[in-house]
Order: sequence, then structure tokens, then C-alpha cells
Amino acid sequence: MAGFDKVVTSYEQAMAGLEDNMTVIAGGFGLCGIPEGLIAEIKKKGTTGLTVVSNNCGVDGFGLGILLEDKQIKKMVSSYVGENALFEKQLLNGELEVELTPQGTLAEKMRAGGAGIPAFFTATGYGTLVGEGKEVREYNGRNYILEESITGDFAIVKAWKADRYGNCIYRHTAQNFNPMAATAGKVTVVEVEEIVEPGELNPSEIHTPGIYVDRIILGTFEKRIEKITTAD
Repeated sequence: MAGFDKVVTSYEQAMAGLEDNMTVIAGGFGLCGIPEGLIAEIKKKGTTGLTVVSNNCGVDGFGLGILLEDKQIKKMVSSYVGENALFEKQLLNGELEVELTPQGTLAEKMRAGGAGIPAFFTATGYGTLVGEGKEVREYNGRNYILEESITGDFAIVKAWKADRYGNCIYRHTAQNFNPMAATAGKVTVVEVEEIVEPGELNPSEIHTPGIYVDRIILGTFEKRIEKITTAD
């Protein structure tokens, strides 16, 4: 995209340039704040061999889970994978490579990648399978392991509002991984519920500045609920 106006009018334009064997960083937590239309476009394109970095892989038949149906995902970097039977099947059959990462570490991997920080030390995972083979240092009497940051060829993000310059606001818990993911892609595509004109958003309420964003597309969302829980 050239210039300040980041708006595209089709999902084909939004995901132009995505090729086989690329790394895609996806915002969202469970089914909350996921870029539904952008995921659907990846399925439509038939792109394969993807490494996908996301908190989880959706559920059977929805979210990132639809990319498992045609085995478009080669490797999944996630912190939680417990709601997807097809994911489990492909993992156990050796058809899907999985790198399980503690949730906070995964968030920091994205944030650090977006900030240009190649690696960081964290106490999380020390002494467990997560820490095997990783460099260990002691700080103030506590052991920490070295974790490398993450960047992707594409980052796909869901926001509530954005202006044409790409400044984004997320709504409530839909912030989750979206702000970190938005900074960590070489190409960042944001799917939004509403596009407004520059100047309409309060600068102090913007979560992701437009400098990080390459493309904006107006989407429609099913907003499926993963588990419905009601009071007796």
C-alpha cells in the first residue's frame, strides 16, 4: 500500500502476497477477537505449508480450525489447543508440527518481535520441557531461560474501529493478542467492524497506531460463542 489511506475493498486485496510456506501471526483468544474474514480468505486461496502463530487454533469448523481441513497449516505455535478434535488427530498422526508455548511468553514473543528485540529472558518454563536446550542465566538468585522473539510474513488482526490511516481501537477483551500481533508482521492486515475518517478517533484511545498497519478492510462477523454458560 502507498500513501496514508490503508483501506482495501476486497479480501483478495487484503491478503495479496500471501504465499505457501509463509508465517502468519493471528490475533484473537479462543473465538474472541479473531479476524474471521481474513482466515476465510486464506482457506479460499488454498495457501499451504503455513506456520501459524496464535494463542489457539480455533475450533472444529470455525476460526483457524478451518485451515486444518485441507491441511494448510504445517506448524502451529500456540499456548492452548484443547478445543479442536481435528487438531489433536493431525498432531497424533504426525501431520501437524506443534510448538507449545506458555501464554505470557507467546504474547511477549510477539511484542518483542514487533519492537525489534530478538530475544529475552523469562523465568517461565525453566526446569520444564519448555526450557530444555535453551540458554539459562541467573539474575538475582533466580534462573531464567532465553526465548527468541517472533515475527511473521503476515499478521492478521481483528479491531473494532479504525480510521483510514490504520489507527485501531480494540473493544474490551478482544484486545487479547491483537495489539501484539499487529506489530509483528511484515504485512499487517486489520479487519474491522467500522471504518471512520481521520480525526474521528480520540488519539488517547488508539491502541495500535497506523504506522504498524498496511491494510484495513471492513468485515462482517458471526462472533460465535465458544462455550455458552448461563445461570440456572
